[in-house]
Amino acid sequence: MKFGFDEYIHLGSPLHRWDPRFKLIGLMALVFSFAFVRDLRILPAMVVATAIVYVISRLPPSFLVTRLRYPSLFVVAVVLLLPFLSGQTILWSLGPFDMRQEGLIAATLVATRFLCILTVGLVLFGTASFLKSVEAMRALRLPAILTDMTLLAYRYIFEIGDYFHRMETAMRLRGFRERRFSIHGLGIMAWLGGSILVRSYEHSEWVYKAMILRGYGHAVHPKNEFQACPGDMIALGVTLLVAAGFIVGDILI
Repeated sequence: MKFGFDEYIHLGSPLHRWDPRFKLIGLMALVFSFAFVRDLRILPAMVVATAIVYVISRLPPSFLVTRLRYPSLFVVAVVLLLPFLSGQTILWSLGPFDMRQEGLIAATLVATRFLCILTVGLVLFGTASFLKSVEAMRALRLPAILTDMTLLAYRYIFEIGDYFHRMETAMRLRGFRERRFSIHGLGIMAWLGGSILVRSYEHSEWVYKAMILRGYGHAVHPKNEFQACPGDMIALGVTLLVAAGFIVGDILI
């Protein structure tokens, strides 16, 4: 099984070397500050901050483009519809379609915040192994049940995806063509979805029983293996100041 975010964890960028606990706090603060922005004049600074974070991470552009491809489809649909559906101030008309100023502003905010937030999130999980990120969450006193659920969900999403691809390959070998729309095809796809759900439920039961047999649920106090240095603290302070600057700037402007 190949994890989606672990491809470039071997790079030696400053973000890769940053203590995962401080990185989690700092970049999540940056993400929340981006979500707070509502003024168009702050968007260029937000894009610049995001670009700086991504350049420092030394992740290749293909890493970002590949993972933005599918989530961006939803945002593109929203961006295309909002200017024509939201607001009162009409900028120009084309037949029955009226482009409105408020909708255009909202679409710009949605698209920019989405790209910046998702990019920072990809940097957060792309510069350390997912297991290290989960361990950092535990070190920050996040409840163990939440970290365990996060790790298991991430792990078995790929298992379910592999099972889906095997089923899809088997169906194609038997003559099924999913691109041909038909009632029969919809029935087969519904059966496939139901089969995946049932198999996922059964698999979760097996995994839970295996974990119980291995002692899961007993009180365990994992050792904190993280070692912070002054540079980690300085980087956290700078990131928190930048995040606070976005929030304060939006309030004042």
